[in-house]
Amino acid sequence: MSTTQQQSQDMMRLPAERLYADEIAALIKADKGKVPTGWQMSPQAVLTFITGGKAGKTVITPKYIGNKRLVEMAIATLVTDRALLLIGEPGTAKSWLSENLTAAIYGHSGLVVQGTAGTTEEQVRYSWNYAMLLANGPTPEALVQSPIMRAMEAGGIARFEEISRCASEVQDALISILSEKTISVPELGKEVSAHKGFSIIATANTRDRGVNEMSAALKRRFNIVVLPTPSDMETEVEIVKKRVQEIAAAYDLQSAAPADEALHKVVTIFRELRNGMTLDKKEKVKSPAGVISTAEAISLLTNSMALAASFGSGELTDEDLAAGLQGAIVKDDVKDKLVWKEYLDNVMKKRGAEWRGLYTACKELNE
Repeated sequence: MSTTQQQSQDMMRLPAERLYADEIAALIKADKGKVPTGWQMSPQAVLTFITGGKAGKTVITPKYIGNKRLVEMAIATLVTDRALLLIGEPGTAKSWLSENLTAAIYGHSGLVVQGTAGTTEEQVRYSWNYAMLLANGPTPEALVQSPIMRAMEAGGIARFEEISRCASEVQDALISILSEKTISVPELGKEVSAHKGFSIIATANTRDRGVNEMSAALKRRFNIVVLPTPSDMETEVEIVKKRVQEIAAAYDLQSAAPADEALHKVVTIFRELRNGMTLDKKEKVKSPAGVISTAEAISLLTNSMALAASFGSGELTDEDLAAGLQGAIVKDDVKDKLVWKEYLDNVMKKRGAEWRGLYTACKELNE
């Protein structure tokens, strides 16, 4: 094994372009479509990379399981000069889709602005190396380019995560960038203009509405694609199963994969608590204060596998799942504990023998 391969194996998380490097190379080699300026493969090949298929003899694993038309709309947006905004509930794979689209189109998904309450306009436009600035004044060498400026110069794609977490004045710094495709640097008397291929993929969380609502002027600069929660039980189980297998392999968790029965139980609980209704629609249930997303279900199962591997037999038990469920659902301790207790007594307890072990393990933890 080469030093580079060993270093890759030792990394906790590889960017998509490295994780799926073989698939990307196979798609580029087999691509017969028209490749837009600045792209490394055609829109059709990007779609295959995201939704799965084959490139020659190479199997392309699906990165996003859901409505294929939404992915087509996202890719088509990036062919034009429009930026893309992915909106959805927490856990609807907005960031995952953003990263993989960027990896397939541009080959580098690391030009990222992470939106927070503390994100500044400088992080969107540019800043300065202040030691060099004080020593020599404003020079090109002292200029610190933002990820967006770097993407503009390279004709690549920048990602803006959780844009609605930023203050309004920071968001609005994007308006002129998206309209004029330039960033003015008056201190140097120059403008940085975007090369063909430049775009921005932003994500926004519907739970953040009202935090820093995006202005109408900024929204007009984006094509908006809304990513829904998985529409049916089977789709959500498939997503959870796939991601749990990938994460377990990446972290070499020495535990057996969750059985289909365990997957269905976890997804059933999450869908019922999320929707406020049992799957058969016969009984209403209260929802906890926290997010009950597909991503949380994935995290719960991988944590339960780690628990089974480290302190159990390596086989996932009801006790391991119960510990994961308790941590995932009971976040706001007083309210969530009551919600979870009611669900256990009014729903899970009545489900018969196949649920008895999980019910007992959960009940013991919630006492």
